[in-house]
Amino acid sequence: MAAAPDAVNGVKAATTSQAYLESNQVIETKALISELCRLFYNLGWVSGTGGSITIKVHDDAVPRPDQLIVMSPSGVQKERMIPEDMYVLSPDGIILSLPSPKPFPHKPPKCSDCGPLFLKAYHMRNAGAVIHSHGIESCLVTMLNPLAKEFRITHMEMIKGIQGHGYYDELVIPIIENTAHERELTDSLAEAIKAYPRTTAVLVRNHGIYVWGDSWISAKTQAECYHYLFDAAIRLHQLGLDWSRPDHGPILNPRGLLDGHRNVNVNVKCGSCMSNNDVEPLRRCIVLDIEGTTTPISFVTDVLFPYARGNVRRHLDATYGTVETQDDIKLLRSQVQDDLEKGITGAVPIPSDDARKEDVIAALVANVEAMIKADRKITALKQLQGHIWRTGFQNNELKGIVFKDVPEALEKWHALGIKVFIYSSGSRLAQRLLFGNTDYGDLRKYLCGFFDTTVGNKKETSSYVEIMESVGVDKPSEILFVTDVHQEAVAAKAAGLDVIISVRPGNGPLPENHGFKTISSFSEI
Repeated sequence: MAAAPDAVNGVKAATTSQAYLESNQVIETKALISELCRLFYNLGWVSGTGGSITIKVHDDAVPRPDQLIVMSPSGVQKERMIPEDMYVLSPDGIILSLPSPKPFPHKPPKCSDCGPLFLKAYHMRNAGAVIHSHGIESCLVTMLNPLAKEFRITHMEMIKGIQGHGYYDELVIPIIENTAHERELTDSLAEAIKAYPRTTAVLVRNHGIYVWGDSWISAKTQAECYHYLFDAAIRLHQLGLDWSRPDHGPILNPRGLLDGHRNVNVNVKCGSCMSNNDVEPLRRCIVLDIEGTTTPISFVTDVLFPYARGNVRRHLDATYGTVETQDDIKLLRSQVQDDLEKGITGAVPIPSDDARKEDVIAALVANVEAMIKADRKITALKQLQGHIWRTGFQNNELKGIVFKDVPEALEKWHALGIKVFIYSSGSRLAQRLLFGNTDYGDLRKYLCGFFDTTVGNKKETSSYVEIMESVGVDKPSEILFVTDVHQEAVAAKAAGLDVIISVRPGNGPLPENHGFKTISSFSEI
């Protein structure tokens, strides 16, 4: 192993402890990259010397931002690489050691051209490993619509393998345009990482994909899931089916008709189609409140809340030792401690974990009842309520209620390719339970995702900014938010969203001259 004498591939050379560079941690990381490259070659991700991988040298004594970086070389047969072919870089990208030259026909050693892009993922996301794949799926999926700036897919099992996502979520991956030289992608990749805070990957059109994770296992797992999802989308496209819709039904034109022999251009971004007549949906997304918007307030106040209040003790007693309930108790304990410090009415101390189960449950019940009575919109309460309601729905003791115009509107918007999301103070679990168990059947097939107070309070503008960034629209005005609460409408409007206020039986009064459009039925939208 030769020490780097001067600048190589635009990165300034440096020196560090030779003993550490030859330590087991570094040697094992080099060997791991060699092994993974052989695997990825067999998967078709790094053929023709393309693609690359980099992993940080894990060391419990060194914070991840300060850990050394091991990177595969450029222009090398990836399936024939050995540990001695690897480069070792400082956290700032300075080469600390490089491989010795090999005789003809091998080329002189050269650090990966992907280096500057890898460093962006390390610095901006604190990644532990980054994979760059040239897998054909990741290339073709960006070509389905040459104008699309995003790839979107929902309701596929493998989405669960992507960090921070579940089956019902919509997975959004930014697409950047390719350039003649890899390093020229650096700025656009950094912009995509910044613009999409939830993403763990960036697609490069006609090229491939960059995937990162907090470890090599996370990066590898996600890369496998991404390639699976891309392959699924391509196959669904070949069958004339829309991968971006929850039911993956036939690709529809904007009028809800099946795509026949007309010239239809599939819009990957919004999941709709644009015909020769240039007709397209007015909005890309609709975000709906529940209470007083899709569902009578009385259902929440007269059915759900009393059920939770009447069954909290039974639920806690039956599930006390489960991980789920212990997590609920931990959240409640933290919330109650904060309430006690602020002097919130109804808050009572919760005994420590080593106290009698009965005493802990009694205190929890007292706090929960006070929270429900005050109609508090806090995550600790909503999470526990969701778990209690789940039992009620499973035992057919509860049935979700929606206004009669809701199912028809959801079906219509779905047919038009308009994405519909739910944003409620109730937990995402509670939302899925309600829409999955209605008198009209399971309505979740028309919904692309669910937001709760983990994105923020519904009366704060920042919450709607977070939702806008999550659904990935170009402009906030492309989102319509429908709610019955004036303060929520004001917050959403301040974030740039289009807003309509729902006026339903039992809803509270609105301020005079509030300035918002109102509706009494979704058929008016």
